[in-house]
Amino acid sequence: MSQKSIHDRIRQNPKFAELVSKRTAFAVLLTLIVLVPYYTFMFFVSMKPQVFASTLSEGGVLTIGWLIAAVLVAGGWITTGIYVNRANGEFDRLTSEILSEASK
Repeated sequence: MSQKSIHDRIRQNPKFAELVSKRTAFAVLLTLIVLVPYYTFMFFVSMKPQVFASTLSEGGVLTIGWLIAAVLVAGGWITTGIYVNRANGEFDRLTSEILSEASK
């Protein structure tokens, strides 16, 4: 069995189109969830830096900007974990089904 015929069978499998569609849509959604808040934060920091320079407590060192930045970084880690969880579950299951059907 040639490699080309396996690749053709994979691409013609409706589950492959489903996998590509679901994976792309999910990646775009998570990307927007990370990037929109990040660029919104950057925009507001550049326009109103004094708001983000105020400290969390009187006499404190940490500012609101640092807190928001830390939340954005943690959000990036969380969305990465969400993607990895789904990739190791649903996406890997679909990939296995596609490969087993293509090698028949």
